[in-house]
Amino acid sequence: MVDDRRARRRRRRWGGTAAAAMLLPAAVSPPGAWLPAVMAALALVIAVLPWPAGRISLDRAAGGLALLSLAADSVSFGKAGPALLWLPFETVALLVLLERVVRHVPGPRAGVAGALTGTAALLLPLRHTLHDPHLGLKESVFMAALALFPTAGAAGVGLYLRALDTRRAHAVALARREQRLEVARDLHDFVAHEVTGIVLEAQAAQLDDDPGPGEHRALLHRIEQAGLRALDSMDRTVATLREADGRTWDEPPPTRLHGLADLPGLLGHFSSMATAEVALSLEDEVAGALSREAEDTAYRVVLEALTNVRRHAPRAGRVEVFAGRTADRAVEISVADTAGPGSPAGTRRGGGTGLAGLAERVSALGGALEAGPYAQGWRVRCLLPAPAVR
Repeated sequence: MVDDRRARRRRRRWGGTAAAAMLLPAAVSPPGAWLPAVMAALALVIAVLPWPAGRISLDRAAGGLALLSLAADSVSFGKAGPALLWLPFETVALLVLLERVVRHVPGPRAGVAGALTGTAALLLPLRHTLHDPHLGLKESVFMAALALFPTAGAAGVGLYLRALDTRRAHAVALARREQRLEVARDLHDFVAHEVTGIVLEAQAAQLDDDPGPGEHRALLHRIEQAGLRALDSMDRTVATLREADGRTWDEPPPTRLHGLADLPGLLGHFSSMATAEVALSLEDEVAGALSREAEDTAYRVVLEALTNVRRHAPRAGRVEVFAGRTADRAVEISVADTAGPGSPAGTRRGGGTGLAGLAERVSALGGALEAGPYAQGWRVRCLLPAPAVR
């Protein structure tokens, strides 16, 4: 913010210096030189100054200058010699202003202000050819044709830079959206997983009328450990947001990536807070067979499936997790549970959009994710293609 104010003050000083440089020669010139000098000074000031200035926007300043320039074209300056001194400066100022209008002014206003400014730059040579008795229509057309090339060039540069600015704005918006989604995924996958476990433990404690001291202490320990893991996940999420302040928005947000090798620890946490028997079948060659992003996605699939087991099948008798190769060398990850007493097979109530979001990620990696009734319970199955050569 301080640097921006300094830059604006610096540009104001340059504008004042340019105006003074244009007006000083007019003091020793014939009276007819004052009008072209004033027009050149005004054009340079408007081209250099930062806009908006108060209630005056760039398009209004450029449009007003263009109308004044077109009006001045109809005025005779007397002898052309002294007046021609300021013509190049006003021309350059109008071209710079045209580029700024085309690049920065939003919406239809850019077309109106750009058309006026471009017309003023195009017809500026006629200010002298129309009033010189030695020049006629042919010279006027020729000079206007010559002015067409720099005018078109200034407009083209403005359009090109406007396109670059638009692409960068879109990239920034996409990067911000990706970071928000990444934070939302982390909160859903990790924090919600632990909080769900805490809630279920508290509900189970309320159903037990007279827990023994040992059971009460174990329950508090499990809740404490789940809370610490939830806090750790929150700390990583906050650290991700803070680290983003030192990077450009074009870079992807840093996140902690998990993999299939982390499944034993995940199932250990799950089994410590669940009554279901947990079985893990993890083939030796599977861990590390996928790309880092695919490994993280596979881990999140298992995490989401276990969270759903806690929420929707808390009385499941057994949970089986499998990670291995298929016949076509793809990697298969499945999480299946058996319905407990009073939990009809093939039914699920409530839930969020966790699996739907994971299905999109899996599909983007060239895989497939499916979830539905399986035997006497429910199964989540994910297939991910593995690289042919590692």
